[in-house]
Amino acid sequence: MIDKEPEIQVALLQNDNEARIILNGSFSLQDGRKLSGRYVARADEGKISLGDSAGQEVIRQKEILLSGARDANFTVSDVKIGIDFHWQQTQEQTFRGDLLLSADSGSSFTLINKILLENYLESVISSEMSAEAPLQFLKVQAITARSWLVSMLAKKKVARTSTPRKTENEIIVWQDVNDHKGFDVCADDHCQRYQGITRIISENVHEAIQQTRGNFLVYNGEICDARYYKCCGGQTENFATAWEDKNYDYLGNVSDDEKPHSPVCSESDAIRWLTGRPGAYCNTTDEKLLKQILPAFDQKTPGFYRWQVRYERKELESILLKKSGIDFGHLLNIEPLERGPSGRISRLKIQGSKKTVTVGKELEIRRWLSNSHLLSSAFVVSVERNDDGEINRFILTGGGWGHGVGLCQIGAAVMASRGFKAEEILAHYFKGAELKKLY
Repeated sequence: MIDKEPEIQVALLQNDNEARIILNGSFSLQDGRKLSGRYVARADEGKISLGDSAGQEVIRQKEILLSGARDANFTVSDVKIGIDFHWQQTQEQTFRGDLLLSADSGSSFTLINKILLENYLESVISSEMSAEAPLQFLKVQAITARSWLVSMLAKKKVARTSTPRKTENEIIVWQDVNDHKGFDVCADDHCQRYQGITRIISENVHEAIQQTRGNFLVYNGEICDARYYKCCGGQTENFATAWEDKNYDYLGNVSDDEKPHSPVCSESDAIRWLTGRPGAYCNTTDEKLLKQILPAFDQKTPGFYRWQVRYERKELESILLKKSGIDFGHLLNIEPLERGPSGRISRLKIQGSKKTVTVGKELEIRRWLSNSHLLSSAFVVSVERNDDGEINRFILTGGGWGHGVGLCQIGAAVMASRGFKAEEILAHYFKGAELKKLY
C-alpha cells in the first residue's frame, strides 16, 4: 500500500489531431521558455506542433511538457464528456497542474493533465455528482474514488486473471482501465468523471477532501477496488457480472434499504423485481433533492429507478447491426442466460433468422441494445405480436443506472440527506471494508 500522495496522469483528449488551449498564467517548457495565452496543438508526422495566436510555431516535438506555476491553470476547448452515452456533449474545461502533449501516431496525440491525487479528487467528486450535495456524501465519494484509483494503479501492473473471449457464437467482453496505455486514467465515465476546476463551486467539496485526505477503504491488507455508479435499482451487483470472472467480498450483493430484499435468482424473480417498485434509498423522485445532488446533464435522466424502452422489431435489428456489426436477419428472440443478484444480465442470447449469438458482459449488452447505451442490463424482455404471431415490437422493462457494483451514488446521497454519516454509508455498501489513513 502507498504511504504518500501520488501524482497521476489523466488523459483529457485521446487520439485527437488538434487542440485549442489557453494557458492562464505562466507555463514553462523544458528548455526554460515561459508561455501564456492562446495556443493550438496539431499532430504532424509523428510529432506535435504547438503554435501561438499569431500562427507562429513555438515548438515541435514528439512530447511537449508545459509545467504550470503555482497559481496557473489551463483551459481546453471541445472536451467530450459522456462519450457514447445519451448525455454526450462537448465542454470548455479548465484544469490545474501540468500539461503533457504526447504523440500517438503520425496523425494524433493525447493531451494529459499531470496532477496530484488530492487536487484531482476535488474535481472528480464535483463532476461525478453536484458540488452542492451533502458533505457526508461528498466525503463518501472522495474516499470511494480515491480507493478505486489507487487500487486500479496497482492492478495495471499485473496481468488479468481472465480475458475477454470471442467465438463465432459467443462474444464476452468488458472494458477496464488496464486497456489504457501511456496514462493512468481517462477523464470520462469509462474511468471516472474529471471535468476541471469549474465544477468546484462549494466549500463542502474542499471540506470533503481535507477531512478525508489520505483515507482509503482497505480489505485484507489491500486497498479496495471500490467501484461506483449512479443507481443500483434497489440491489447492488457482483463484480463478475460486469468485469472479469472474479468477485470480492466487499463488493457483494447489498439491499439498498433498511429492510433486506431477496436477490434475483431466476427469471421469475427478475420479472417480479423489475416490474415492481420496491422501497430503496435510490428509489426517489424528490426533485429538490435530485437537483441538489445530480449535475445538470444527469438531471435529464429522471426515470432511472425503473424504466422501459420499446423498439419496433426492424428498429432493433438495425441497432444491432450498427452496434455489433452482426446481421441477425429477422429477430426471433432475446433471452437472458445469466443474471447477477441485482437482476443485471451478464450473458444474453440474441436469436435471429441468420445468426444466433450470446453477448456479455453488462456494458456490452447495454451497448448492443441501444443507439447510445441502455441505462443498465437489469431488464426483462417482452414482445408484442401481430395477428400472424410475428413479433412487431420488443419491450425492455428495467431498473437502475450503471453497472451496479459497489457504491450507489444516488442511494448514498439520499442516505446522507437523511443524516447518515460517511462511515455508515461506506459500511453499508462495502461490507467488511475498513477505513484506513495511509498518508
